[in-house]
Amino acid sequence: MTVWVDHLVVAAASLAEGVAWCEATLGVTPAAGGRHALMGTHNRLLKIASEAFPDAYLEILAIDPDAPPPARPRWFGLDKLDLSAGPRLIHLVARSTMLDMHRWGLINVGLNPGNPLRASRETAHGSLSWEILVRDDGRLECGGALPTLIQWSGRHPTADLPDSGVTLQRLALHGVPDRAREVLRLRGATVSAGPGPAVQAVLAAPRGDVTLEST
Repeated sequence: MTVWVDHLVVAAASLAEGVAWCEATLGVTPAAGGRHALMGTHNRLLKIASEAFPDAYLEILAIDPDAPPPARPRWFGLDKLDLSAGPRLIHLVARSTMLDMHRWGLINVGLNPGNPLRASRETAHGSLSWEILVRDDGRLECGGALPTLIQWSGRHPTADLPDSGVTLQRLALHGVPDRAREVLRLRGATVSAGPGPAVQAVLAAPRGDVTLEST
């Protein structure tokens, strides 16, 4: 019944800005990612797995200028984000093996976790396929504190990502209702209904510990 930390989402106005941010902030260059035809976005990835957060990674996400705009709002509220101050942490995606059960559990406590969408992208190692919950309006619940839920089909992205020298050490979510916390039982993270950054992550990096906070 537990869900696991899957990946942190850092939004950038462009992938070039996102890569520069990663190099300046964490001291490493993210690996290649791919394109999401469903949402008109593309990404770069960085493995941040640790003992407490196995198979975790960081995604740098941007609108793909070469892709046609989707017929629906993009995920993670990306269409309406102000990124003029530069790339920033915006959200957490959590991994479930029982997506429908967790979705209905959140609905039953009065939240709107979104509807399931099937997506995929091609990589040098083959296709990645997943199902993800996205609200019709693209917005995030609980100010971004409620994780977006994903269920992978087969291969996980971290299987092909090199070790980066960056690891996720601590993670805290603020603003998640107690009943939602009991539905998710997010492994390894501190989850509370109290005030604070929606997502707060501490990463051990070559340049020392780095704290990222969503605003």
